[in-house]
Amino acid sequence: MARASKPDFVFLTGDLGFMALEALQTALGPRFINAGVAEQNMISVAAGMSQQRLDVWVYSIAPFCYARPFEQIRNDVAFHDLPVKLIGNGGGYGYGVMGPTHHAIEDYGVLLTLPNFRVYVPVFDEDMAAVIARAGEVQHPAYLRMGKGEPPIGYEVAAYAPWRQLTEGNGPVVIAVGPLAGTYIAPFQQMPQAVRPKLWAVAELPLEHNPLPDGLLAQIASSGVLHVAEEHVRRGSFGSELALHFLDHGLHLKRFVHHYARAHHFERYGSQRFLRQASALDPVSVLTALESD
Repeated sequence: MARASKPDFVFLTGDLGFMALEALQTALGPRFINAGVAEQNMISVAAGMSQQRLDVWVYSIAPFCYARPFEQIRNDVAFHDLPVKLIGNGGGYGYGVMGPTHHAIEDYGVLLTLPNFRVYVPVFDEDMAAVIARAGEVQHPAYLRMGKGEPPIGYEVAAYAPWRQLTEGNGPVVIAVGPLAGTYIAPFQQMPQAVRPKLWAVAELPLEHNPLPDGLLAQIASSGVLHVAEEHVRRGSFGSELALHFLDHGLHLKRFVHHYARAHHFERYGSQRFLRQASALDPVSVLTALESD
């Protein structure tokens, strides 16, 4: 990690990282701080360090990174517009089997209600270096929602960009947020060109700092049908922001379909894949919805 060589770089973790962060700890020495199971204090300490012009990054399991210390993020970081970078691992249903306390399906919606926040949702594992570099350049608070990239075997990942078109066809436009997009590539590629969706992946929010590309807008206008898929609840979602954006700009669609995380609580808990199916975010469910257009 190139940033670790900077003398002002500081990394805080909330009692996490066993068998994962030892190399970083060795590289950073005293600039690697295990804050213990005290996330609220960790955020306030991070804010204080940032106030002293240190380059501060905070890491935890996603819900413990934004939900437990939300008041400190709001009051100490956002209200002072401090460039603290929060890294939440296991976004969405990433920690599915551990139940609703470990789900992070309202994370970026919650944080984007705060002033000055930026959000990064890498689509592929290969995106991480570029995302860290881009987030590090932003002199505002930022949240990195980490998840496992899921492209098809042998898929060649294109260079990172906030917006990328992953499949081409004459079907409707589908926009997916973050790693969820990778799960749709292979099923879409197997469809005939005449009905194959134009799949786009978005990795940076909000829209005011990452507007839709002209090419995507032209495709949406031509198709008139848009599907948005994200591992996030409907309220505060990217889909909601996009719908408001269209209303504000007088853009009209024949059909707008939102695929989203349906619930925190289910009768049964399972893997991330299982919970995506329960929310109809899996490829089969999305393809079924597309067939009705």
